[in-house]
Amino acid sequence: MKKGIHPEYTNAKIVCGCGNVIETRATAKELRVDICSACHPFYTGTQKLIDTAGRVEKFRRRQAKAAK
Repeated sequence: MKKGIHPEYTNAKIVCGCGNVIETRATAKELRVDICSACHPFYTGTQKLIDTAGRVEKFRRRQAKAAK
């Protein structure tokens, strides 16, 4: 590999929206994520709806209207 062209690879902290903190190594000092393995429905077996701007409620109203 060429010297002087690669970013520095240091210890990093990944912070999830649920509060989980993971220590790893990366080129960035800190990474913020919305969903991690501790709160993702695939890994936990639970379903969590993340409502952004009322989209879930809008979808449910549309489905109820279509069912009538």
